[in-house]
Amino acid sequence: MVNELSIFIDTGVFVAARNRSDINHERAVELLRKALKGEYGRLYTSDYVFDEAVTVALVRTGSPRIALDIGNFILSSRKLKIIHVNKTIFKEAWNIFTKYSQKGLSFTDATSIAVMKLYRINYVMSFDKHFNGIVPRIG
Repeated sequence: MVNELSIFIDTGVFVAARNRSDINHERAVELLRKALKGEYGRLYTSDYVFDEAVTVALVRTGSPRIALDIGNFILSSRKLKIIHVNKTIFKEAWNIFTKYSQKGLSFTDATSIAVMKLYRINYVMSFDKHFNGIVPRIG
């Protein structure tokens, strides 16, 4: 699978980068800019994160335009690979969720960690501190 430097981009980074009123907006823009320049190696996300990002953006902002903008950004990026959750990832995610649910980890976050394990992705780019102690986080 993946051997080189790589990073998994989480929901909050996509949402904050496209929502100027988000407290993490400037940091998200900076992180994505560095990522797209190749500073973190190969870029990954998942179909679960895509779903969560467009939904969260719509709910938080009330703006279909922002939600569509995030979705189109993820879908059109040639540098970002979307990994689709399959049965193997789903099963591992359930194990991870069961182990870390007390830490506030969502099932989508558990699928992200399962993807990272399966594809040997080095870091998660996220503002969510509940990844701390489970996978290395840049945020």
